[in-house]
Amino acid sequence: MEHNIYLYIFVAAAVSCLIRVLPLTLIRGKIKNPFLRSFLFYVPYATLAVMTFPAILTAPQVPLAGILALIAGVAAAWRGVSMIGIAVLCCGVVFVCEAAAVYF
Repeated sequence: MEHNIYLYIFVAAAVSCLIRVLPLTLIRGKIKNPFLRSFLFYVPYATLAVMTFPAILTAPQVPLAGILALIAGVAAAWRGVSMIGIAVLCCGVVFVCEAAAVYF
């Protein structure tokens, strides 16, 4: 069986186009259903969390550093620290944990 790369590219382009064009053509008016509106409101946050969470745990060389950074980030967010502050804090936690792991 011979594979045609152009067919694969065409199918991928068609699927990508359809999932972007269909909602624009099918949904003309404002969405009034409160459940659907709340669901669509949280989709970007859920997507970001799903993409970020595994990276937090697997990116550091020491897995414990990722876990401690996650805990520190959640605690800082709970206390109202800004996003930049949380990012700096988590990076610092990972840096200190990995530096300490070199000596132990």
